Amino acid sequence: MFVYEVPATASDEVTKKIADLISQQRTRSEDDGSYEKVLNGISLAIKEESNSGVIIAEEDGEVLGVAFYNIGISLPLGGPYLWLNELFVREDSRNKGIARKILLHLIHWAEREGIKSIDLETGINNSVTKHLYNSLDFHDIISQRYRFNF
Repeated sequence: MFVYEVPATASDEVTKKIADLISQQRTRSEDDGSYEKVLNGISLAIKEESNSGVIIAEEDGEVLGVAFYNIGISLPLGGPYLWLNELFVREDSRNKGIARKILLHLIHWAEREGIKSIDLETGINNSVTKHLYNSLDFHDIISQRYRFNF
């Protein structure tokens, strides 16, 4: 299995496989993550000038897991932070350490790049991902997230 950052030169086939996986997962959420929106978001994220990125775990040409992130600037930290927007693993590939490998890749990359923190959110009742994040030394921050849609 290979875990890597999706380059700007990625083929349409790869971006479509990523969009397929994310779209399948998004149908279970409340967001309107239509396939076209997801595919457009991936295309924007992997552009060279983007402050976003996509990391995938791939084996035998199949995308098993994906992480999508944005880089922002934190005033309290005095530098860049990484916001992990999405982390998905195919249902038939779960409990095999794929999410952990993606996160470790992301953590090591962020440290090399001088990122000050990695922030994310998960469902209150999502004990599986909470356990994963805690095992990698992420810690709870009490907050509420708000959204304004156009």
